[in-house]
Amino acid sequence: MTDDGFDAPVEGVGRVLGTADATPLQFWAAVSPGSYLQLDDVVVTRRELPDREPVTIAGVVTQVRARHEGAQFDSDVFAIADGTLPAQVQEAAEVTTTRVDPEFYVPPTPGAVVHRAEGDARARALHFDRMERRIPMGMGRDGVPVYLNADFLDGTRGAHVSISGISGVATKTSFATFLLYSVFRSGVLGGDAVNAKALIFNVKGEDLLFLDHPNARLDDATRAGYAKLGLDAGAFPDVRVYAPPRVGDSSGTPDVSSRLTGVDSFYWTLAEFCADRLLPYVFADADDERQQYTMVVHSVTAHLARYAQPADGGVSIDGVRLGGYAELVDHIVEQLNDDETRSEWAGSAVGLGTVNAFARRLIGSKKDLGRLIRGDLATRRPHSINTAESAQVTVVDLHNLPDRAQRFVVGVTLRSEFERKEKAGTAKPLLFVVLDELNKYAPREGSSPIKEVLLDIAERGRSLGVVLVGAQQTASEVERRIVTNSAIRVVGRLDPAEASRPEYGFLPPAQRQRALLAKPGTMFVNQPDIPVPLCLEFPFPAWATRVSEAGRPPSQTLRSITQTADPFAVVGSAGGTDDDIPF
Repeated sequence: MTDDGFDAPVEGVGRVLGTADATPLQFWAAVSPGSYLQLDDVVVTRRELPDREPVTIAGVVTQVRARHEGAQFDSDVFAIADGTLPAQVQEAAEVTTTRVDPEFYVPPTPGAVVHRAEGDARARALHFDRMERRIPMGMGRDGVPVYLNADFLDGTRGAHVSISGISGVATKTSFATFLLYSVFRSGVLGGDAVNAKALIFNVKGEDLLFLDHPNARLDDATRAGYAKLGLDAGAFPDVRVYAPPRVGDSSGTPDVSSRLTGVDSFYWTLAEFCADRLLPYVFADADDERQQYTMVVHSVTAHLARYAQPADGGVSIDGVRLGGYAELVDHIVEQLNDDETRSEWAGSAVGLGTVNAFARRLIGSKKDLGRLIRGDLATRRPHSINTAESAQVTVVDLHNLPDRAQRFVVGVTLRSEFERKEKAGTAKPLLFVVLDELNKYAPREGSSPIKEVLLDIAERGRSLGVVLVGAQQTASEVERRIVTNSAIRVVGRLDPAEASRPEYGFLPPAQRQRALLAKPGTMFVNQPDIPVPLCLEFPFPAWATRVSEAGRPPSQTLRSITQTADPFAVVGSAGGTDDDIPF
């Protein structure tokens, strides 16, 4: 161990190259015969100074190359291989500086020995020693844990995560759920971890509906990998799942096929739709805000909030009782088509063409939203998505909903959760929101109610304890202010055209190329503490990612009106107690 705290083995892996410029921020190292350096290796060298203490320069290998020294023509390689032409193979590695200690920026001396950083030296080179609270993210290329600074995730010094990559290959959602698991189980939140919440929107299949089921494919090697990260391999202990009601089902049964227990339905009553001014979220496309009929949307919304009265599950407007969303839409269109009532509903300055455009759009929403906005289900029945009254992890299943209905659910749910945090006025407990396909809800162009909510979360969520974990195939198509407000940026496998976009300028050229062929589970993570993105692999999920992997969950995690117990079982019979009866 040297005086500055860096481990320095007697033998190095190379020496600072003298045929290429060495700068304080970047230099090349010739690799010693019999040694090697690969991309992402962490190395350290030392610069002696005449009038002060030595300077230690540490960095990450960002490029490697090999060449024949002594060859002049391309065809010389064959002669060299045959032994008829003398030449030497020489490898060299480009090193991008990550830390200078003490901060005296001088270039390393050509010929200085370069060591592979291990132990404390590696931790110092990657600034892990300065992280008071470290969240394990996975393993580096050297098989040693890589950490995330919790200060840049929980709002202390920054917040929000942006994850980009090709759908189905980049494993964006898998990494997001592993990051949540690590946050909740690593102990970095201390006592706040018990009350911290996560809201996950499931938009593809039913893969996220089994987070509380242990993965049946979990083996000893995977458990050992979790242990190396300081984590226990297991499922999320406290999960609640919400799903929309089935189409045409008057009982409100959740529309899921693979999970039969522990699922609750979510919906909004007609009275809530009117009183809470939810109509704008029916028109949640970014293109809608460019249309003139948005004036009609806001006018009709205000009229419904003023005159709609609850009536036996439905609403009553001007003495007319409406028992379903389709009836409400037909009533609004009827009033807008009536010359006597049109101005009362839409305002006097709106033309007939604008009103008709609004009406066509509204009529088109009946099929998509009819099962979500109900007047035929019990008002007092639990049906609201509220993370404060839910489990630690709340999964909202959207995959069976059409696009318009997905936008409605995401927009209304995020608005209500953000308003609840605003009223609380405190950042604790934290709320993590995981949303895939962010480019659909907050596109770069246009405006919509959902986009405004997401922008509010990105810009003010840090102070209110709302952390957005957004995933998308193309960060270049997401609203710039959301991406720039994300302190943590993660990249998986990228499309070649997308990789060339300026949004990925934080990746060194070699990492941009590697992102084109990264295998599932490999991510490049950029955080403010470290000047070079770190390449890592996160472990195989310890929770089930599909029904075929699902082991039996602990019974206490089935938080739902529907229980695993047989409702017709005899009280006091073998294997059952009074508490098992779901009445």
